[in-house]
Amino acid sequence: MQFIPFFDQTVVRWAIEARALRWLVLLWLFVGLAVLFSASYPISAIERGDGFHYFKQQLIWASVGLVLFQVAINFPIRLFTKISAVLVVVCLGLLLATHIPGVGETRNEATRWLSLGAGAPLIQPSELIKPFLLLRAAHLFGKWYDLSGMNRLCWLLIFGMTLVGILLQPSLSVTAQCGITLWLMAFAGGLPLWQMLSTALGGIAVAVMSLSVREYQRLRVLSFLDPWADQAGNGYQLTQSLMAIGSGHVWGTGFGLSQQKLFLPVQYTDFIFAIFAEEFGLVGAVLLVLMLVAFGGVGFWVAWQCKDPVIRLVALGGTIMLVGQAFLNIGVATGALPTTGLPFPFFSYGGSSMIASFLIAGLLVRSAREMAIAEVIPLRSNSRRAKRAK
Repeated sequence: MQFIPFFDQTVVRWAIEARALRWLVLLWLFVGLAVLFSASYPISAIERGDGFHYFKQQLIWASVGLVLFQVAINFPIRLFTKISAVLVVVCLGLLLATHIPGVGETRNEATRWLSLGAGAPLIQPSELIKPFLLLRAAHLFGKWYDLSGMNRLCWLLIFGMTLVGILLQPSLSVTAQCGITLWLMAFAGGLPLWQMLSTALGGIAVAVMSLSVREYQRLRVLSFLDPWADQAGNGYQLTQSLMAIGSGHVWGTGFGLSQQKLFLPVQYTDFIFAIFAEEFGLVGAVLLVLMLVAFGGVGFWVAWQCKDPVIRLVALGGTIMLVGQAFLNIGVATGALPTTGLPFPFFSYGGSSMIASFLIAGLLVRSAREMAIAEVIPLRSNSRRAKRAK
């Protein structure tokens, strides 16, 4: 029964941090499902002839995600780090397959999806690889000084291939999110400062190069600076989002009563926060931010308390992935950041994002359960002395 959500009898024996994270994840999910229903109902009724279509699809993915969430919670981190090597390679293969003509699905000038067949849902490898990339990075940077140079180089090359593969889809925002998360985990793992600085400069150079080569990305940045200058063109999404947020005032228009969801593009994915803010107002937005801050605070506290460096980096990376992505999405919707294609975890419609978010959240809760486990350090010096004595 422990692998069935809401029937896990072991919860009472967990650390308080693990229980708090679990309840925050469930709260996050239930609020997200309600907002998705409201945001997607009109467009779902128009496009599909069924206002519940996207909501029902999301319920299916949420059910699958909850089971995976329980699996991640109830198995040790070391098991996941072992199998993550294979899963990273598999997801990388799927990611590179999106670049094969006729295989990758193109939408809005980006080829980020794979079709499993007629009528089957699309999968997004750049989302699915996130939890396994997180696990592999935690293992690599947590054991950096114990691994051989060839092992380090091999995985750094795989990480690089992953980031390049995502960037070429193109998806600068997901590339930046994954790259920054890996960089912060490496920094927390204690890698040499000169390596960290050179990597940061290289990442900035790649981002600038991408903006200079792709005009639409450059126009997004420029329109973000003054979206009202091109309200009917590149600034349309952002201006509609700002109007939705402004229409919410203090208390909001009420659940289901958003008007901007009739005009705002991708209202149930990338800009779902704008619909939430319109319907629940400033008060709702502040409460949501406080929930994210609480989740982040507990996650970082777990990372701080972890004694095993690998588990510590899993907790740190998981917190950054989930909370960081949520705040990036809010920043885009409010005009604080350039328009990107990052979904809001547990809010935005999409099976791949839901599965990845649940796996990351499960690993974070598992880290909280294991945070008191100390790292076993082999006594190499004693073994050498014993050999000499013989």
